[in-house]
Amino acid sequence: MTQAVLDGVRDLLPTLRERADETERLRQVPDASVKELEETGFFRMLQPKRFDGLEADPIDFYTAVALIASACGSTGWISSVLGVHPWQVGLFHDDAQQAVWGNDTSTRLSSSYAPTGKATIAEGGYTLEGRWSFSSGSAHASWVLLGGLVSNEEGQIVDFKTFMVPREKYEIVDVWNVVGLAGTGSNDIVVAPTFIPNEFTLSMGDTGRCFGPGQEQNTSDLYKLPFHSLFTTTITAPIVGMARGAYEEHVEQQQARVRAAYLGEKASSDPFAAVRIARASSEIDAAWELCMANIRQEQALVAKGEKIPIPLRLKVRRDQVLGTQRAIDAIDVLFESSGGRALANGTYLQRAWRDAHAGRVHAANDPERALQMFGMSEFGHKVDPGMY
Repeated sequence: MTQAVLDGVRDLLPTLRERADETERLRQVPDASVKELEETGFFRMLQPKRFDGLEADPIDFYTAVALIASACGSTGWISSVLGVHPWQVGLFHDDAQQAVWGNDTSTRLSSSYAPTGKATIAEGGYTLEGRWSFSSGSAHASWVLLGGLVSNEEGQIVDFKTFMVPREKYEIVDVWNVVGLAGTGSNDIVVAPTFIPNEFTLSMGDTGRCFGPGQEQNTSDLYKLPFHSLFTTTITAPIVGMARGAYEEHVEQQQARVRAAYLGEKASSDPFAAVRIARASSEIDAAWELCMANIRQEQALVAKGEKIPIPLRLKVRRDQVLGTQRAIDAIDVLFESSGGRALANGTYLQRAWRDAHAGRVHAANDPERALQMFGMSEFGHKVDPGMY
């Protein structure tokens, strides 16, 4: 079944590439693209089987994401973000899962995890309010997942939770006017004070322990993987896909390019251009293989019923942030080697350059923090598993 999804995604790539300019003009992915991706089964890949999901191998999910991003970076980005949320919903209490999918198993959710809103304890749940930024693909979702620091009556922070909020309880504010990932529609979410029942919340302390109440119903090993491993790789996969798309376009263009500044030399005969291509392809491959190998290691431990050690989870984050950097380094090399035609509006390469650098500023791609935590752990310092 997963192979059918991948085949369907591959069939869509020419259409997604053709719509890339339109996607930027609209500042969000066209409804037609989301509908066509839905029809391939893509958004169900990480969804529980009991709600018509596929419970697919996350490697297959990342592969589909990279393919989509190789045609259009913005479409790949929102596909990755919207596509991973069914996995997290599968960790919520069954009441929340039923509310999302009980009547419509094609329901999608967007998110904004930075705890910029306010959550206070109330009887049976929490009162949530505030404004959250960068909810990618929010126009294509009817629920949102919001991060919030929970305060008690004394104002002390006692937890960090994800709150599940239905569309009628929040407003989408159109603020997304940017130079990169322009088509992701990553607008703001505003919530007036509203009550969120306990069952519609998920503690990051629990996900840090690879636990969620939804595991009682969704028993697949898929739902036992670490939150921060799965979600941060979701941010790197589209950027690697952008690098692949940039590489393919660059090679194709250089085969036909004649360099006027070098007495009409064919770019394909330039040994220095060949070296740059070799370096870029190696960086892209290394970014992908390391990230996927780490997820495979975690899967193998889960399959044996073993706990995933913190050093491995830190290694996932180390290679994930460096994977993003490798992919961007490859795009930079290709862009710089492509000549003036790469600057033209409508080319994939210039858009990939902008989109990848925009993706680099996502919090999940903060290299210093992830690398510092890995290095400190190697020195024997304790690390909070809730963050990794």
